Amino acid sequence: MADIKLAIAPIGWTNDDLPELGGQIPFEQCVSEMALSGYSGSEVGNKYPKDPDILNKALKLRGLTICNAWFSSFLGSKPLAEVEKEFIAHRDFLHAVGARVIGAAEQSNSIQGKLLPVFDAKPRFTKEEWKRVSEGLNRLGELASERGMRLTYHHHMGTAVQTAEEIDTLMEMTQPGLCDLLYDTGHLVFSGEDHLAVLDKWMPRIAHVHLKDVRPAVVAKAKKEKWSFLQAVKAGAFTVPGDGTIDFTPVFDKLKKARYKGWWVVEAEQDPALANPLEYAMKARSYIREEAGL
Repeated sequence: MADIKLAIAPIGWTNDDLPELGGQIPFEQCVSEMALSGYSGSEVGNKYPKDPDILNKALKLRGLTICNAWFSSFLGSKPLAEVEKEFIAHRDFLHAVGARVIGAAEQSNSIQGKLLPVFDAKPRFTKEEWKRVSEGLNRLGELASERGMRLTYHHHMGTAVQTAEEIDTLMEMTQPGLCDLLYDTGHLVFSGEDHLAVLDKWMPRIAHVHLKDVRPAVVAKAKKEKWSFLQAVKAGAFTVPGDGTIDFTPVFDKLKKARYKGWWVVEAEQDPALANPLEYAMKARSYIREEAGL
């Protein structure tokens, strides 16, 4: 278990995509409550200081480390040179604050932030887009490896890499070690996929893990009433491990058996006015301690 480290994402405190959720909660409260809850790592939110020295000082005071940060790639719609420039700036910032993983997700045709039905309006890549995106990700992976970092791809609701089949295609079209997988339980279950089958199939390529639980009744309503992804989030589709219906014990057991090395990140975008961030962070921490012995 020494090879596994536990982090939590700031999105339970303040949501970058929905500023009205937690907009009043300052960065200092967020990271202080992460540390108080027993986590050793954090991903990066929009309120985090952009100066590595300032961020590192705030984290060190609380015994925290940055483990990863989301990168929006536009490989299907922007010139590769432009994406590379943005990626290098992102990579160098992350490296300066201690992260060795970069989580990318292709946003060229994403609807995750749009008021479109997350299931019915789901985008799909053309053959040419698959080629451009996969080749571009391999290139970004080369740039990450120059700094001893690892590029992971974050499959996500409302994007063209959401389903198990799409994850298979991406993994088959990209090079191991250059583009690996950010495995997210919540997005797979929300999408209706067998999250354990994906875990088994791509275990050697999994380099970062998001532990997110789901409230199926909210997901079913989102599907029936044709909600957008963010409408579903606001209504409480996601929650922390131990508060929804996913049994995480097989996930934990499989990762440990495979000798996974890296971060497990608790992530649950919720309305902090309805789900107190400190309370839910502590709830998840207790659950993982009991079920995984971590």
